Amino acid sequence: MTSREQLPPSEKESAPDSVLYAAAQVAMQWKDLDAAQLAAAMSAMEPSLVRDYHLRQQRIEMQREAALWEQADRQQRREYRRRMTELIVGGVVALAMLGGGVYLAAADHWWMATLMAGPSLVALVKIFVLRRSDPGDMHAVASATRMSTSAGTPQPPPPVV
Repeated sequence: MTSREQLPPSEKESAPDSVLYAAAQVAMQWKDLDAAQLAAAMSAMEPSLVRDYHLRQQRIEMQREAALWEQADRQQRREYRRRMTELIVGGVVALAMLGGGVYLAAADHWWMATLMAGPSLVALVKIFVLRRSDPGDMHAVASATRMSTSAGTPQPPPPVV
């Protein structure tokens, strides 16, 4: 058998676990010794192997914790981007509705301007920015819509007598 250091890189990765490999190397080097001498040599090697095992376990635990921290960091960045996108969309929608309401009011379509810049504007901004919608918001939007549309419909002329 060759030593682990003499193996090409592709065979190093497929070589057995380092603890077992080290034990096999020691057994091959000392194969001519009797069982008592071999047991003494292995017991002398045991603290080093135990120490290596604990170091490897600690390294694995540290890698796991680092992966968890990295995952939490990615999640926070995603949440931040989503929140900023919601704020930007809410701002754009609010400005567009407000601008549309002003334009319609200037064009003498006041009933449609109340739809654009009234409670519906507040309800949509509340949904986008606060991520919350209360039933009272929808009732206010519905009543404002009813009032605006009923006020905007022309009344039939009085009957001619």
